[in-house]
Amino acid sequence: MKNASPRKLLWPSLSRIAYFDVPEWIEKSLRESFPQFGIVIARSEDAVREHMAHAEIFVCHKLGPEQFAAFQKLRWIHSPSAGVAELLVPQLVASDVVVTNARIVHAIPVAEHAIALMFALSRNLAGCMRYQSEGAWGHTALWDNARRFTEINGKTLGVIGLGAIGREIAARARALGMRVLAVKRDPSRGGELADRVYTPNDIRAMLPDVDFLVLAAPDIPETRHLIGECELQRMKRTAYLINISRGSLVDTAALIGALQSGVLMGAALDVTDPEPLPAGDPLWQAPNLIITHHMGSATERFWPRQYEVLNENLRRYARGEPLLYLVDKQKGY
Repeated sequence: MKNASPRKLLWPSLSRIAYFDVPEWIEKSLRESFPQFGIVIARSEDAVREHMAHAEIFVCHKLGPEQFAAFQKLRWIHSPSAGVAELLVPQLVASDVVVTNARIVHAIPVAEHAIALMFALSRNLAGCMRYQSEGAWGHTALWDNARRFTEINGKTLGVIGLGAIGREIAARARALGMRVLAVKRDPSRGGELADRVYTPNDIRAMLPDVDFLVLAAPDIPETRHLIGECELQRMKRTAYLINISRGSLVDTAALIGALQSGVLMGAALDVTDPEPLPAGDPLWQAPNLIITHHMGSATERFWPRQYEVLNENLRRYARGEPLLYLVDKQKGY
C-alpha cells in the first residue's frame, strides 16, 4: 500500500523582479523543517496549475476567482504582503479558508522609509540634489525659496492607520520629539503611542493641526480617495503628505492640483495610482513631490523576516494551534 501524499504547500515564485524571487535557502529550510508537508516553490505558471488542485496551503499576494475555484483542498492562504486587497475575492471571503499576512515583516522598513521621507521633505533634499546635478551652488536660492528648511522636532504628525506599520512610525516620531495624532477604527484600544486618537469619521477635524500627514491605512473600499480635494484644503499650506500605504488612498488629480496651487507645501509617495506609474503621467512633473517607486519595504532583512513569520505559522498549523497575523476577511485587513 502506498503512503499517503504529504499535505502540500504551494508558493508561486513568478515575479519579474529578482528581489521578490523566493530564495533557494528558504525552499531548502522549509523542506528540512517540515517534512510532513510537500513544499512546492513553483517557478512557472505550468507548475502552479499542476499543483493547485491538491494544495492545502497557498502563499501568494494576489488571487483571481478562477484560481480560487481550482483549489480542492485549500485551507490556508498566507500573503507575503501587508495589504490583501488583491487577494480577497468574494469567493474567498465567503469560504472557510483562513488568511494570514506578513504585516510585521514590513513594519520596521516602511516606518523608517516614512521617517526618511519626512526628513527629505523638511530639509528639501530634492532641491539640494537638483542643484548638485546642475553643478550649481544653491545656497542662496534654496534659502530664499518658499520651501524654507524646517525641523521635525516639535512638529505634529498625523498618522492615518495605527496598525503594525503605523505604530512603528508613531514610536519613531515620538522619539524625534513630535506630537502624534492618529486615526484608528477603534480609538479605545491600541492608541498608546499617540497623543490623541480620532475615529475615521473625524479625520477632517484632525487635518488642520498636522504638519506631516502619513497614510498607513489598508486598501479597502472605505479608504479609496480618503484624501481628496476637501481634505487637502483643510491642511496647513506648510504641511506635507506622505503615502506609504496604497496609491488608491489619494485622489491623484486633487493632489497634483494642491501641489501646483500651493495648497500643500509638498508630498512624498512611495505608492501611486496607477502603479507602476506610466511615462508621461502628470505626477512625474508635479512640483515639490518625491516619488520612491514602492521601495518602502525593501531591505536585506526582507527574506529572513518572511521566513520567520511563515516558519512560525507553519509550526502552529502543523500542531493545530492558532495562527498569527490573521486577516479579518470581512474588514479586509
